[in-house]
Amino acid sequence: MALKSTIFKANLQIADIDHGYYADHALTLARHPSETDERMMVRLVALALHAHELQDTCNGDGTLAFGAGLSDPDDPDASLTDFTGRKRLWIEVGQPEDKPLTKACSKADAVVVYAFHHAADVWWKGIETKLSRLEKLQVWRIDFEAAQELARLAERSMQLQATIQEGSITLSSNLGSVPLEPLRWK
Repeated sequence: MALKSTIFKANLQIADIDHGYYADHALTLARHPSETDERMMVRLVALALHAHELQDTCNGDGTLAFGAGLSDPDDPDASLTDFTGRKRLWIEVGQPEDKPLTKACSKADAVVVYAFHHAADVWWKGIETKLSRLEKLQVWRIDFEAAQELARLAERSMQLQATIQEGSITLSSNLGSVPLEPLRWK
């Protein structure tokens, strides 16, 4: 019998000072049995970092949502889709291969990867030349220790605040706060 995903609920209050975006999001995250708390929380941070694009790119007329993630490798970890069904933003978390990223670039206006694993530097050095030609792609690194700290905020029902200022994000809950400064590789 296959293991089922674990459902997490998050009420996320976003104060994106950089983009003048302030909103509350009620989110449901399905954590695949093989997904870690770190990866799930990095997905949530990635969504928070790009939530402003719901207004900036789609003028508020779109859907910002989590994808099937590990359950379906052809689906993004998170995405922004406008009212016509066009994928405006495709977000991947982890260390994806170059071929799925190339395919994602053909399906979406923009593709963003957030690498966070302790071996992310090795992954980037091995794949950088393959990804450098993809104009729609951005690749960011989140410090592995910070990703581990994010995992401590994971609860089945979460009340979270995300404050984004000067390119940094702080994710807070009643369990504490985790500051993150994503580093852009590409």
